[in-house]
This record gives sequence, structure tokens and C-alpha cells, in this order.
Amino acid sequence: MEDRLNRHDLTDAEWERLAPLLPVNPRQGGRWADHRTVINGVFFRVRTNITWRDLPPWYGNWKTVYNRHRRWSMDGTWEKILDGLRAGCDEAEGEDWTVSVDSTVARAHQHAAGARREPPADIPSKGTA
Repeated sequence: MEDRLNRHDLTDAEWERLAPLLPVNPRQGGRWADHRTVINGVFFRVRTNITWRDLPPWYGNWKTVYNRHRRWSMDGTWEKILDGLRAGCDEAEGEDWTVSVDSTVARAHQHAAGARREPPADIPSKGTA
């Protein structure tokens, strides 16, 4: 594999931090393909915005990468991994650590200001049954 193509793959230090947060192989069924290869494939696909079928072969079978990404998206694994990576990040800031909140105001369209006063003609009113 060319260095220019794998420069964004996980480094050894990143992998050491990430590996303990990943799920273990399931008790039933076959062993999963290497997590590191699959995650690098997901990152490559997201970074380049290619279709899953165009994933380079050194990331393994595109269907394997797609299925793992989809499964982890649906069962909350990606959120658990992110929470694990974020844990303790603010401790380095000490007691003076603060949260900055955006005060942006989102306004609705002018026609969204009020609701209908009368129900539409094709919907019976609650008073008649």
C-alpha cells in the first residue's frame, strides 16, 4: 500500500487507546475481521466520500466494512466508543475548565407562527361522534 494512501490510518498510539473500547468477538458465529483494518476502511470511505464498493482492497471486503459500520451505527457502539474516548478529556483543563454555549437563535418561518384555528373540512370535529 502506498504511504500517501494510508497516511490517515490509525497510528499505533491511537490504536492502543481505541482497542480496549471495541467489542469482543461474538460467542456465536465466526470471528470478526480485524477491527483496525475495518475502522481504517470506514475512515477512508467517510474521508473520501466514495461508494462502499469502491473501497480499496487493502481494507478488506467492502461488504464486511459496510456491515460492521452499519451494525455499530444501529446498536450504539460508535457512541460508546466516542464516549470512552472523551472520558477524562476535560480533566487536563483543571478546575478553571468552562463550557461555552452557543447563543444562536433559530427562527421559524413566518407562516409557522400560528396553527389553524379551525380543523380542515375533511376531519370531523371532536364534538360530533
